[in-house]
Amino acid sequence: MASEKPLPAETLTITEVADSTGLSPDTLRYYEKAGLISPIDRTAGGRRRYATTDLAWIEFLLRLRDTGMSIADMQHFAELRRAGTATVPDRLALLRDHRIRLDERIAHLQANGHALDDKIRHYEHLLGDA
Repeated sequence: MASEKPLPAETLTITEVADSTGLSPDTLRYYEKAGLISPIDRTAGGRRRYATTDLAWIEFLLRLRDTGMSIADMQHFAELRRAGTATVPDRLALLRDHRIRLDERIAHLQANGHALDDKIRHYEHLLGDA
């Protein structure tokens, strides 16, 4: 299906976006099908052409994923984003809740890191390396 509007001058192929983001083309197509990204404009020949705004959104999604946000929450956030500015308070609340969960995970990881450091020191002491 060809795009009804002209494509922006600066667009990227799915391969270029895959190379830039580290996602496979299959994953990019899945993100589109799952509603994480809006339908991508296509050339008259049906090839996807990503705008720089698409790339920025995908990079933000990757940050959400890397910080542990579930696919369902990412989909919800994407739906809210597509619904427009009236959803800004809901998006803000979702991000704040996610930040709280992230901070809790970081604290938990730091506590585990300290426990590992203690164990490392213990074994170094046993070996006389301390």
